[in-house]
Amino acid sequence: MSKLHLVFGGRVRDPRGLDFDDLKSIEIVGVFPDYASAEKAWRAAAQRTVDDAEMKFVVVHMHRLLEPDMLKGANA
Repeated sequence: MSKLHLVFGGRVRDPRGLDFDDLKSIEIVGVFPDYASAEKAWRAAAQRTVDDAEMKFVVVHMHRLLEPDMLKGANA
């Protein structure tokens, strides 16, 4: 199974958390086949909004959501 990664972001209420203000305005950066390419896209998106403390981008390990049993006994 591919280890897919989703990169997305948006305006958050508190920069220390993940409580997004408006889910309709979430920016989907893309889905990536490996962590390295997802991290590169995340860095680019974060750098683009570096002056806005309320903007936050994250990497989600989609393969962990699709196959939660992968975590048992293995570091996914």
